[in-house]
Amino acid sequence: MAFSDAHGRRLKAAIVRWVIYGATLLTVAVLFGILGYILCNGVPNLTPELFAWEYTTDNVSLMPAFINTILIAALALTIAVPLGIGAAIYLVEYARRGNRFVMVVRAAAETLQGIPSIIYGLFGLLFFVTALGWRLSLMAGAFTLAIMVLPVIMRTTEEALLAVPNAYREASFGLGAGRLRTVFCCVLPTAIPGIVGGVILALGRCVGEVAALLYTAGSVAEVPNFLQQGFAAFFQPTRTLATHLYVLASEGLHTQETFATAVVLLILVITLNLGANFFAKKLGVKREDG
Repeated sequence: MAFSDAHGRRLKAAIVRWVIYGATLLTVAVLFGILGYILCNGVPNLTPELFAWEYTTDNVSLMPAFINTILIAALALTIAVPLGIGAAIYLVEYARRGNRFVMVVRAAAETLQGIPSIIYGLFGLLFFVTALGWRLSLMAGAFTLAIMVLPVIMRTTEEALLAVPNAYREASFGLGAGRLRTVFCCVLPTAIPGIVGGVILALGRCVGEVAALLYTAGSVAEVPNFLQQGFAAFFQPTRTLATHLYVLASEGLHTQETFATAVVLLILVITLNLGANFFAKKLGVKREDG
């Protein structure tokens, strides 16, 4: 009987192991299949006209949308990252344990992470575009994206701070450091990998967002002229790379350029992620050397 039970457990473990292997292989195959399909159809269509500075109906240049994507993502993260990290620091380091306010904030953040982006777009349309009078603009789109990614940054930062051992805090307090110094000199440097992970997730959502930006940023394929318009250029309508891809695909007139745009968008996301990881590793090396 004991032999039979041991044999049954080994059989179940083997079945579970092969199911996991099969799921992994299927996931990898689907991923590489999608990437291969996009690259095979898009790389041959990467022409110089596609990177012209000005967009026309003939060249359907993606360069204005590419620049606008960088601008709107940078502005959104500039707004959301300090707020998200600051809120997480308060919830973990300053708020009392078991505080109902903390529980409500965490529940609200988790709920907001699951709200469809179209809801954020409608909110941005009603509040930023209409109520504040910003119209369809780079600023309205950036603030809408900032609200979208704020819960992601806050929750991932909070989890990263909670993962820091309490011994670090106790050692800092024992040496006479205050709470603020402990947070910025001991806790935050240790939590940098988790924080950067949240920023990468937020960055990917900013770069790939379409629905919310259609209602707030518009779809005008022009780069804001900051030299002539100054600060007013932030309130001009723009088109991001994901929106550009959506517009071309919905028109159905530039299929080849659509695949080429998808390749550029894919390369942009990968480059930004690799750059963020490299930056995080550099910070970690400097912290260890210090």
